[in-house]
Amino acid sequence: MPVSSSQIKALLDQKRDAFSAFSRAKFELMHAYNRAWIEFTALPHTRQLAQLDSLSGPVGARPLEAIAAEKGILPFFFTESGPMSDRWTNREQSAQWVQTVLEDITTFAVDGSQISPGKDISIPIALLQIGWFENPHSATRPYKKDVRVDLMTPAELGPNPAQPVERRVNIRRFQMEVARLVEYINACQDPERTLVFFDGALVVTFAEAFDQESQTAYVQSILSLLEASDRRRVPLVGYVDTSYARDLTTMLHHVYGLEATEGIHDAQLLARLMEWGDRSAVFQCDRGGVLDQYNDYGNQIAFTYLKTTRDGHPVRLEMPRWMWESGHITQYLNWVRGEVIIGGGYPYSIETADQTAVLQGQDKHIFLRVLQDWADREAINLRLSRKMVSKQRRR
Repeated sequence: MPVSSSQIKALLDQKRDAFSAFSRAKFELMHAYNRAWIEFTALPHTRQLAQLDSLSGPVGARPLEAIAAEKGILPFFFTESGPMSDRWTNREQSAQWVQTVLEDITTFAVDGSQISPGKDISIPIALLQIGWFENPHSATRPYKKDVRVDLMTPAELGPNPAQPVERRVNIRRFQMEVARLVEYINACQDPERTLVFFDGALVVTFAEAFDQESQTAYVQSILSLLEASDRRRVPLVGYVDTSYARDLTTMLHHVYGLEATEGIHDAQLLARLMEWGDRSAVFQCDRGGVLDQYNDYGNQIAFTYLKTTRDGHPVRLEMPRWMWESGHITQYLNWVRGEVIIGGGYPYSIETADQTAVLQGQDKHIFLRVLQDWADREAINLRLSRKMVSKQRRR
């Protein structure tokens, strides 16, 4: 029976006051955090650090950058002599800027996909595929796309109460993606003109919800990536398109004694202060938690927020701290802006790597057919569900 729209409307009317109270409370709290942000960013850099140094334990974020910009936001086209008077007035101008900024700059990204074990197959098995895209942005050098495939066997997927099967598959995929990035960084011929994208956060806070073995797997993988970028000085950006991180709001909570809340995150706080291309100051992530397992890299993750769309929230960019200390942060972020413009609001390299890696329904059909033929040849008892067999016949 279809859901009753009249009953839903009646319930919403009945509970109107609760929703109104929630909205008012969040608005007032957001206003308080906005005031605190503007006050904090107006302080001299030394005062900001002194206030944070007077606190104990992780404080969320520590400013690395001192900028004389209103509300802690660095406008796009900002130069040492001040903001340029004009922004682009048409698409052709932005395309010309991208060509100038990205010419002969190589960008590289990796993504992954998987076919996880299911009830349709009697043997536990998983297929994983990673795909990558290397774009030299050159008239003389072609781009490169390729994939790498792996299988997880019943022994690798076997019973482990602390690690559900799906998590083990996700960990392996994560390790494959990172290993390919590390491999690329180690082989990089021109580090100063290369940008490597990691699709996600370099601070793997999501792993805190898992058992220690899973946490260690994620952390060790990320540490190998950070170490490679640090050693080879290949720029690395962790791109988080939709971020719910609360490092800046946690910092303001500690400094100004504001009510702690999970309902206000950094991107919300900054969104109304930014136009396309603007960015926040650069901060060090001081979150604690999983960062305590990062050893020497626990204080080496920097981040900024970058507005990549006209509307909506800014994205979060995480990077090794050495990139900020290099003095080339504006150049690196312009490379990111250029990739976003090419991709129509999302980095073209990450988008293309995703398209290269993704396993479609037809891929699953091919996988099952090959698996069945192989099992028959090797006299391995493999059974597919009737539903799966029916689907294969229809296709």
